[in-house]
Amino acid sequence: MSDFFKGGLARNYVAGDWGDGDEGARISVEDPGLETPVGDCALAGEASLAKALEGARKSFERGDLADMAPAARGRLMQRVAQEIRAIADEGAELLCRESGKTLSAAGEEFEEAAQYFEYYGGVADKIEGKSIPLGPDYADYTVYEPFGVSAQIVPWNFPVSIAARSLAPSMAAGNSTIIKSPELDPMALAMLGVALERAEVPKGAVSILNGIGGDLGARLVASSEIDQIVFTGSVPTGQAILRAAADTVTPSLMELGGKSAAVVFEDANLDTFISSLQSGIFYNAGQVCSAMARVLVHRSIYDEAVARAAEMANGLSIGHGLDNPDHTPVASALQLDRVEELTSSARQDGARIAAGGARLDRTGHFMAPTILADVAPNSRVAQEEIFGPVTCFTPFDTEAEAIAIANGTEFGLVAGIFTRDLARSHRVARKLRAGQVFVNEWFAGGVPTPFGGVGKSGFGREKGLEALFNYVRTKNIAISLKE
Repeated sequence: MSDFFKGGLARNYVAGDWGDGDEGARISVEDPGLETPVGDCALAGEASLAKALEGARKSFERGDLADMAPAARGRLMQRVAQEIRAIADEGAELLCRESGKTLSAAGEEFEEAAQYFEYYGGVADKIEGKSIPLGPDYADYTVYEPFGVSAQIVPWNFPVSIAARSLAPSMAAGNSTIIKSPELDPMALAMLGVALERAEVPKGAVSILNGIGGDLGARLVASSEIDQIVFTGSVPTGQAILRAAADTVTPSLMELGGKSAAVVFEDANLDTFISSLQSGIFYNAGQVCSAMARVLVHRSIYDEAVARAAEMANGLSIGHGLDNPDHTPVASALQLDRVEELTSSARQDGARIAAGGARLDRTGHFMAPTILADVAPNSRVAQEEIFGPVTCFTPFDTEAEAIAIANGTEFGLVAGIFTRDLARSHRVARKLRAGQVFVNEWFAGGVPTPFGGVGKSGFGREKGLEALFNYVRTKNIAISLKE
């Protein structure tokens, strides 16, 4: 497959060429379901970054994407989508093995990545400015211009789809892009370089570098050659990036953590809720920033909801991702330690373990599907992001109380409402502090729906038409027509 794999090594895509790690450096990638090596990936450092930065700047200054006819740029992106689908089967197996997620979920990532390129390819020729009337003596209008070189740091939970989510609008707008892949599972993301190469994306326009966040990532965001930063990940890392961005005054787009709450009213369809709960907290072992991490249930149906949730959690099939079970391992031993430690703190704060509560005694980094009941809203487990297959149930008595508890964290990424009352769904949705609200289906929406948070969940929006305007800046041109 191209020069992506060479000598058993997954290589970096550097300014349109495939390269080994700096001075031969490499990193071993583990299968979290078996605790065995998947393979090695080239480890980029200062030299690789310098080449990527030089290639990105030269590509932008040549106008490889920015000066391409917008319709042609759109067709280029459609070709990228086709090539992503062509590598999807092989890429999905690799992603499954290195991330721990199910094979079907890994396949969905590649499909979603293709859909991002199709969607933004379709709007590449529709980035339109406007005319501003100043009277007969002036012609005044706005144009949208690309920033230049976009630095994008991608997390390990959905590396392929999140990379495409930012890369596609960046390319559609005409930027050059450098992606820093996650060191836990960089290999399938590196394969996107194969699709870019086969689609004949201009050399230098995109680089995909695998490196350590504290080294390569820090160097990337601190570079004066970067014109925009896009980050998805934890709050502490996002804060560190923003501090670096302040020195260079670099515009940044932040999609950070979450502690999202579902509000389940007394008239909710519990079958619908339980179905959403399974995907909302156990999909990808709960390693989802917009997971259903808290569940607020009206007291009149609280005991039944907890019992049904526990029954569902205890009945999930568990295994390696290649077998497509209901429940898979978390991404690493470190992640498992953190999830278990934070979960155990719930007991000290008076929570009841309705299901799970500890790691499973088997090979692999498996945390039991966990339902915590009677969780105090101000407890540590209800306030901190767990990023694992653990959710917290809390009863409420009134609508106002439910809204106050739902809004009672530093985060504000998504929220959910389960009710048959249409008026209440509109009313409560307006009051919930979140960038996106799901009603009667967690994760409702898709590529066209804007996504992003408030508070410590970040700022700016990904997905949808709105995201496109995070990748351009407005220029006003005022022309005097006076003689």
